[in-house]
This record gives sequence, C-alpha cells and structure tokens, in this order.
Amino acid sequence: MRNIVIAGFMGSGKSSVGRALAERLGLQFVDTDKVIEKRAGMSIPEIFRRRGERFFREMEADLVKELAAKEDLVIATGGGMTVPEENWQLLLGSGVGVVLFAPIDTILEWIGQSRPLLQGEREKRRKDAIGLLARRARSYAQFRFMVDTDRPEEETVAEIEAYVRGEPWEHVIPVRHPGGVYEIRVRKGLLDDVGVRLRAAGLDGPIVAVVSNTTVAPLYAEKVMASLESAGYTPVLVEIPDGEEHKNLRTVQTLYDRFLEAGMDRHSVVLALGGGVTGDIAGFAAATYMRGVPFVQVPTTLLSMVDASVGGKTGVDLPQGKNLVGAFKQPEAVLIDPAVLETLPGEYFRAGLAEVLKHGLIGNPILFEMLAGPGPASLEQMLANAIRVKVRIVQEDPFEKGKRAWLNLGHTFAHAWERLSEYSLQHGEAVAMGLVAAARLSERLGIAEEGLSERIEEALERLGLPSQIPDCPPEEAYQAMQSDKKKKGGRLRFVLLRQLGDPLVREVDEADVLDVLRGTETS
Repeated sequence: MRNIVIAGFMGSGKSSVGRALAERLGLQFVDTDKVIEKRAGMSIPEIFRRRGERFFREMEADLVKELAAKEDLVIATGGGMTVPEENWQLLLGSGVGVVLFAPIDTILEWIGQSRPLLQGEREKRRKDAIGLLARRARSYAQFRFMVDTDRPEEETVAEIEAYVRGEPWEHVIPVRHPGGVYEIRVRKGLLDDVGVRLRAAGLDGPIVAVVSNTTVAPLYAEKVMASLESAGYTPVLVEIPDGEEHKNLRTVQTLYDRFLEAGMDRHSVVLALGGGVTGDIAGFAAATYMRGVPFVQVPTTLLSMVDASVGGKTGVDLPQGKNLVGAFKQPEAVLIDPAVLETLPGEYFRAGLAEVLKHGLIGNPILFEMLAGPGPASLEQMLANAIRVKVRIVQEDPFEKGKRAWLNLGHTFAHAWERLSEYSLQHGEAVAMGLVAAARLSERLGIAEEGLSERIEEALERLGLPSQIPDCPPEEAYQAMQSDKKKKGGRLRFVLLRQLGDPLVREVDEADVLDVLRGTETS
C-alpha cells in the first residue's frame, strides 16, 4: 500500500474523513479540490464560472498523474475526479481505494447550494443529484470498498483504518423504531457469541426457544445451544419442517404447543435460526404467544440476512397468497455470521443476491454497479451496505405507509409467479425476473429511459440469475396479483424506477401490465 485514495459523490465527507484518517495513520493528507483552488487562485465555483468545467477537469487530470507517482498520502478526490477511467486506474494503481456513500437527501442537507453542478430549488437539486450519482456510480464502484458516512465520523474512520490494516471489523448497525432501538451485528464467528450478545441486549430468559428447520438445525443448532448454555440460559431446540409450503398457521400452532411444553413465559426468548421462512414463522409466533415475547434473529441465508431479518415484518401464508396473516414484531437483536453462508448451496446464495441488487436499485447505485461490475471488497462489506439501505427505509416508514413500499420493487410480479409455481420457484429468482419486469414497465410508461431494463438484465446474468420474464400465461399471472397487499381501492400499485436510485409507487392500468408480461415492445 502506497496511498489511500478516497472517492465518492460530492458532499459525502471525503475531506473530513480523509483528514481524520491521515491523522490516525500518520500520513500526509491531500484534498485535491483545495490544491486546485490554490493553483488556480480562485474557488471551484469561480473556476466553473470563469474558465468552465473542461478547464477544471483538465486540472484534475494533471493532478491525478502527479499524485499517483507519490507515496504515503491520504487523497480525498473531487466528486468527478474519479469518473474518467484513466484517472481512477492511475489512482487505484497507486494504493488502496475507498468509496464513501451517503443518501442523496443527507448530502443535500450537508452541501446546500455550494456546488456548481447542483443549483436551484431543492427539488431540482435533488433530481440533478440523483441523476449525477447514477451516471458516476459505475466509476465509483471500481473502488470496491464502500463505507457509509451517514453516522458518526469516528466510526467511519475506524472502519477504514481496520480495512487498510487488514484487521477484522464488526459492523454494528443500529435500527430505531417506534418502540426503541436494536442492533444488527455482522461479523464472522458471531455464532459463538450468541449467548453473550443476548445478555448484552438485556434479555433475561432464562428459557430460549431456538426455532430452526430440519436443514439448518443439524449444522448450527449445537453451536448456538452451547453458546446460550455458557451464558446461563436454558435453550430448547424446536425444529420445524423446511420449506415455504410449511409457512402456515399449522406450523405456528406447533410452535405454541412446544413453547407451552417448555414452560415459556413472557420473559422467555424466541430465537430464529434459519432463513427467511423460519424467521417469519418464529417471529409471528413470538409476536402472538402470550401477546408477545422477546424475539432474536440469527439468519443463515443471504436472503434472510439482507431482507427478512430487517424491519420487523413477520407472517405466514394462506392458500390465497403469501404473508396474508402477520404482524410487525421488532427483534431485540439481529446477529449475522457470514461464515454460515459457506454451507449455503450456490443457487440459494445467488437468489439472495437478487435482493442485494434490488437494494442497490432503490437506494445505493454504487452497490448496484459493484454487483454488475467488479464486485464488493468483501462479503461482510456487501452485507452491511445492503442492510443499511433497508434500515434507512424502515426507520423512516416502520409500518409501511409510504417509502417502505420501495422495498417491494419487482415483488408484485414475483409473488404472482411464485404462487403459480406452487412455490417451487425460489423467491430470489422470482424477484430477479420481477426486477426486469418492473424496469420494462417503467420504460413502457415513459417513467424511465430505454436501456434501464437491459442494464438490469446484464447485472442479473453476471450474477447467474434469471433475467427474462418466465413463460407463464399473462392473464393468469395478472389474476394471481389480485391478492397483493399493495392494492389500493381495488387497483394494483407497482414500484417503478425513474433511474438507478430513484423509485416511485403508482397505480398501473391492466393493459400495460399485460403487455409487459407478454413481452410486447414499448409503445
């Protein structure tokens, strides 16, 4: 490692984080914008106004060549400096790269109207910022190690320091909800510390019902039970059948019976050890047993780690559709050990990537472009980045009254196809195809420019996921959508995309949906 190069969108905190990191590591700090201002003898807005953007970009390119030949620097780059391929290749060739990310609304609060490329009323600035980030995301993705700055700066700096030193890092993501706050923790080896983490969360027990399925329990239940016992708990293993077909009220009744047999009271804990189906069933049982007992999630699939374990939605299926009976039940803690993914079959891992890709589409274009291109720096980092997208949304909309619907991008299509397949189609695979359908519908309605669906298809193919709408009778698929919970006033509502990172929800006419399902060309 010669240099540390920090990239990212304007206002994401590159200068502040870079300066603090340089101080901690004893390296020289270089703020490229400040260097250019000093050499030009004027501020960057003045350079744009008096000499034009082209002159500024030429100064940036010259500075890149100069800095790439030096050592022991922490370089905070300008927002557009790393967009030209020659620039980011030179900078990454000189050391380790880090890209910072913050949500657009947060960035707009931080920078106001101080940037020449983002001027005018707030809504115009927001629209321009979303478009600019979408265009630059592919170059930012080349830096691979993405760190969130929408949190205390010292946490961001400490995480980057651990990365450049090659030290382990435990991601701790707080989730605030109307009833309080809990933590999502991500670290390899966390399964050995489950008991300690439950004590730290203030859970007394002493009985902990470890709800797991017949596939996961033989792999990891013994380790979790031992950890709980060593922390002074009385663990009880409750196994349920594996598979979506068992996500029903009959299985919940079985859990109630086992809870009562174990002598569980209102202080006892329900711990879900498994994928999304196990978490949904166990969470719904925890929400309703004795009007609610503490609940902990220990997800073991990629899909459940980035999706089902966040947000407090639990439930079971009815013959008429998915998740039609459920409750909001916030966990006391979510403990994610990426090491368990080593035993996850490849097709299930790929299915989980569909949800990660979706999170990028609705809330972090850099994450999307990483998956579509060079890939993230590590599995743990990808998990943390994807989880943070969902955490932001559910914190703002804990009971699915507004923005939380964005998380259903592609799901109206996906749930219909799952139901018609009698749930033989994996959820992640259905979501992958649903993302394409949602993008094509967005293009057909003139909401998105043509090319968005093709870009999503390319990303899915790179990840080994299905990228074409299934060969299913369109009328049957549309009819299967009628039980969708997102209906309003009897009309179906779809999550659509204007562009990367810019979702919206609107009602759509049946004819347009059927045309997309038939593969009819955009009108």
